[in-house]
Amino acid sequence: MKKNYTTFKLLKTEQNQYLRVASRHNAFTLAEVLITLAVIGIVAVLTIPSLVKNYNEKAWESGQKVFENRLLVATRQMNTEEKLAGYSSTMDFVNELKKYIKITRVCDNDNITKCFNKEVIWSADEEPVDMSKVTDASAFGLDWETDTVAVQFANGVNAVIAYNPNATQDPYNNQFAATSKSMAILYDLSGNKNPNTNGKDIKHINVEQLAGVSGCLIPELKDTMCITKIISPEEYGYLSYSACTEAKNKGEIDVDACYNGNDYFAGAVKACGGINNMPTESQLIDLAKYVYNTDSINGGTSTTYAPLDTEIAAQFLSASPFSGYFYVWSGQENSSNYAYIRYFFSNRTRWDNASRGSSNILAVCLDH
Repeated sequence: MKKNYTTFKLLKTEQNQYLRVASRHNAFTLAEVLITLAVIGIVAVLTIPSLVKNYNEKAWESGQKVFENRLLVATRQMNTEEKLAGYSSTMDFVNELKKYIKITRVCDNDNITKCFNKEVIWSADEEPVDMSKVTDASAFGLDWETDTVAVQFANGVNAVIAYNPNATQDPYNNQFAATSKSMAILYDLSGNKNPNTNGKDIKHINVEQLAGVSGCLIPELKDTMCITKIISPEEYGYLSYSACTEAKNKGEIDVDACYNGNDYFAGAVKACGGINNMPTESQLIDLAKYVYNTDSINGGTSTTYAPLDTEIAAQFLSASPFSGYFYVWSGQENSSNYAYIRYFFSNRTRWDNASRGSSNILAVCLDH
């Protein structure tokens, strides 16, 4: 019995020693913990800015849709009640607008920056715009003889508004484009917070430039068209037939018909805010002359064999799903199945038809 007890004790001792050794091997050392934390930190540094950027862009896109829809509802109601036209100043118009959409503060054109940011980055290549100088519609690039007024909406959006003294109204038309007929508005979705940058938290309707700064992506073309966005098909996406039809019936897109499938043309129209904000046939000729660096293109169907200047065309090529060439939607429909495009190959360009279901054509948006 004593021998068995001794054997059991030895086995127990060996087991405890084994567990202590195993415990030491399974534990993390301080160095291992620090290395793991360092790796996690590096991954966080690399990924968090991208996640924040994507979140902000989605938030701005959503905020723009909500705000512009609310503004459209308000001005359409004013149109229905015959309160949209006939004001001699922007202040008179804003005082009426307050009855249809909640505005918490109004600042006249001598005090713009009490309701709005002091500076706006309108174009990355130029100095920020001093908003205290945006005192009339000419600062928006418009020939309206009217003042500007800054307002703060109850939802946190700040804006500068210029009323169109030539505004019209049609009380019997519920689809009347009341917003575009009555005002120009520059608004900031993030209030006084940064980045205060055009195309990000700064959005606008009917604003062609800001205090002499065009904000066009390609200044060389601003006399014929002001390109504000070049959007990849992956980014603007498509509308299904039912979504296109619903948007068309609600007046959200101004297409004549919808494609019975994935309608990328309708998606481009929606992303640009309407067919009128997409290039015409003649504007695409001007674009072709620019990116091929030649004046030999003189017709919609003309072809050039001059090489595409990839440095000049870099903004288009970077958004294109292809390598070395790209296609651009025009704002011209052919039918429910086709719309017109211009293609830009390495050594030739041509005006042509494309299926509205094509998922490889850029949306180029203009600011008129």
